[in-house]
Amino acid sequence: MTTGPRKTSSQEQGPHTATVTTAAAEKKPLERCKHALDMMLTQRGEPYVEVEQALADDPGCVFCHCLRAALIVRADGNAPRSRLAESIAAIEAACPNTDDPARRHAIAARTWLDGDPAGAVAIYSEILADRPHDVLALAVAHALDFHLGRRSMMRDRIAMALPQWTAEVPGYASVLAMYAFALEESGQYRRAEKMARRALALDPEHPGAIHTVAHVMEMQGRFQDGLMFLAATEAAWREGTGLSVHLAWHRALFHLDANDPSSALAVYDERMAIVGNSGMSDLVDDSALLWRLQLQNIEVGERWRLLADRWARHNLVGIRPFYAVHTMMAFASAGYAAAALRLFEALPRTVIDETWSPLPEEAVAPPLCEALLAFVRGDYARCVERLRLVRGIAHRCGGSLAQCDVIRLTFTEASFRAQRARLAWPVSHAGSPERQSAAIGAPL
Repeated sequence: MTTGPRKTSSQEQGPHTATVTTAAAEKKPLERCKHALDMMLTQRGEPYVEVEQALADDPGCVFCHCLRAALIVRADGNAPRSRLAESIAAIEAACPNTDDPARRHAIAARTWLDGDPAGAVAIYSEILADRPHDVLALAVAHALDFHLGRRSMMRDRIAMALPQWTAEVPGYASVLAMYAFALEESGQYRRAEKMARRALALDPEHPGAIHTVAHVMEMQGRFQDGLMFLAATEAAWREGTGLSVHLAWHRALFHLDANDPSSALAVYDERMAIVGNSGMSDLVDDSALLWRLQLQNIEVGERWRLLADRWARHNLVGIRPFYAVHTMMAFASAGYAAAALRLFEALPRTVIDETWSPLPEEAVAPPLCEALLAFVRGDYARCVERLRLVRGIAHRCGGSLAQCDVIRLTFTEASFRAQRARLAWPVSHAGSPERQSAAIGAPL
């Protein structure tokens, strides 16, 4: 969100304290939060840790609570939702006027907490209509659009706000990077790369912009360009970013595209399956890579079991279906039948059709998990049968086009193994019209 005149500490804290703070003490949490906001937008560092430290210094800082709420909603993981509720309550207490920008953020976050992400993104949209420079609202709406599979809206939302932005406004490079990613997810690859490189011209080490260029090169089948690009930018993303593991995953995919699975496995061992990389988004990338290797009959040894154990350390109750699918890859492949069954039975059920649904990944997950289990058991006909239910909405898996492509890959391989090759998606170059059409859900 944009920052303007800041309330005094006593105003923000309301009934919590009436202590008068010094200017230096009051400034510290706000400066930390500004730094955390930049971390969130660029995906450098650990913004959540920075916000928690700021709130420890000033528990009533409204901006800090808005940022904490945004980080939790945007991540949509298993972060303690009690902290989100705590921040919403703090904002409501400090900002009784429902037209207050911070209070509107709290209303949006509460809507999400109540299980209505589509309603939440509508409120963030209203905030942006009035305050196009509210980069916090823009970043959260961008993430929710992505999770909901609303690729066109993800693109158009930023396109509507972008004319109000200039290079002089803090965060402009990050807004360009978000727009570039939205363009890529809409299949506008050339324009996406151009926009990402504009962001890199302003911030040459912006991990988000680097990520978009890598996505474009993957979708266009430019694996040699991709390997060279990631090598040239490695110092910017290798350590200490929210994309360190994910960009290593992209590097591994480029090796797979180059028919070099041994190099892909080396990337997995050296950069992905290492101590400290145990967040759910990291484990998603690990599962996604090992599954692609499994589809190619590449032996991965004990890696599936070790990965399944890392997944099992998480609280898997109520996780996003997108995460559940990748957990299922590990549990099924490691032979953890009981854990796989518990996970499957806990999945929410949604009627599958070709129309819009508020949370489409809920519709994709159950048949996709059944298909994964069938594939591991060697029941390829059953795998094909279950995947036929979701191939028309494969682009709604809850991840990027490159991540959702695992459905096409699995369907194609299972079709050949079931001797039903006529059903398979065309085996085509990564950037071909066939793949692009399949990825965005167009009829083939």
